[in-house]
Amino acid sequence: MNENEQSKRELAEKVLQACVQAAKAGFEQARMDGLCEEGAVETAVSAMQNLNLEKLITE
Repeated sequence: MNENEQSKRELAEKVLQACVQAAKAGFEQARMDGLCEEGAVETAVSAMQNLNLEKLITE
């Protein structure tokens, strides 16, 4: 694997981890706020959609 491929893989892993973390946090918060499971899933998806990708790229 060349350096460019490695950089792309590292970025993809970083984005994946950020998505998982955002989804878990969004879901947990929504459930604590009393949302039903469907609402909590929608909140988790929204959390992933609202990730600041620019920040992930520059870190």
